[in-house]
Amino acid sequence: MSFETFIGGRYLRAKQKQTFISLITFLSITGVTVGVMALIVVIAVMAGFESDLKGRILGIESHLVVMPHDGPVPDYRHVLGAIGATEGVQAATPFISTQIMLRSAASATGAVLRGVDPDTADGVISGVDSRLLVQPKDGPSLPGILLGRELARNLGVFANDTIYLIAPRGMLSPIGHVPAMKRFQVKGVFATGMYEYDGSLAFISLAEAQGLLRLDSAAVSGIELRVADIYAVKKIAGRILATLGPAYTTRDWMEKNQNLFAALKLEKTVMFIILTLIVLVAAFNIASSLIMMVMEKSKDIAILKAMGATDKSIRKIFVFKGLMIGAIGTLLGVVLGFGLCFLLERYKFIELPGDVYYITTLPVRLEGIDLVMIALAALAICFLATLYPARQASRLNPVEALRHG
Repeated sequence: MSFETFIGGRYLRAKQKQTFISLITFLSITGVTVGVMALIVVIAVMAGFESDLKGRILGIESHLVVMPHDGPVPDYRHVLGAIGATEGVQAATPFISTQIMLRSAASATGAVLRGVDPDTADGVISGVDSRLLVQPKDGPSLPGILLGRELARNLGVFANDTIYLIAPRGMLSPIGHVPAMKRFQVKGVFATGMYEYDGSLAFISLAEAQGLLRLDSAAVSGIELRVADIYAVKKIAGRILATLGPAYTTRDWMEKNQNLFAALKLEKTVMFIILTLIVLVAAFNIASSLIMMVMEKSKDIAILKAMGATDKSIRKIFVFKGLMIGAIGTLLGVVLGFGLCFLLERYKFIELPGDVYYITTLPVRLEGIDLVMIALAALAICFLATLYPARQASRLNPVEALRHG
């Protein structure tokens, strides 16, 4: 052990006559602990919200959509084969998307219609059970439709009720253009917890959508994909476009939800900066404690210098003490923050009002990179707080200190 470390450790254990300095040291450790703990818990909860929101979005939306620049895909089976051979693609399914009107006995409203293939859609979209859309072979029955929870509530319908679907692309008659209208039976109601989807989406089978919109059996709006790595989706999109040519374009899940995730990232960054101020206040306490100790230990510093200690050694003593305060506070904060996150995730004792939030308990996701960044930021702030007191201690004139000591 170097003498700088030895003396710095001794200074951490103040004598009875230095109780006030010892109290400031204790408050400094407590401040760093509270700041680090608050940072860890808040960042973990915000990361949990982001992860849960991402999971809900990707449960109803695909990772990547491939569409022509103009018009429908003329032969989607050929395009499916080319996309399926692309590295990184796990599943692909055709879809048709259009705006329609839904009318029930109680109400009428607009909706976004999605025609999906019941045989392949489950491999791409996990939030909707598309198998309910399979038409039974025994006996005549109405084609099925799946509605979002809020959409079904607005229409006043439940499972097995009958509704009318009105599509804008109909036929010409002697009285002019007549929209296509067909009866469907509500086979199920899905809920994602997000009003944007629950209040506007309706799913029918691909064949029914093609018939309703008078499309060829091989024509679809585009192809939806699920990829192995959602963060490598742009590279996969590039490979697909290189295979299909310039007639097609792609849009991934990050582009479709760019504003939402950008807002979440900004909010997380702002919360990190705001809560770091707690650690900054504790750092001022560390600086105050060290400045008072320099004044208290001026005679000791003069004796050390008279014995041959360099200015660098004196600086090391006070930097070591400040860093020890910061390290103890950071370690306690990490332990308490990690423990609180574990309790929140395990026992879910904080409940949220279901009529305000789409979830009922706080989601917690503690990521290693966030933990490391918080600990390093706290230590860096504590280190910066030691520089001025350590510099003042090193510049102390031993002759003047001994004369007035």
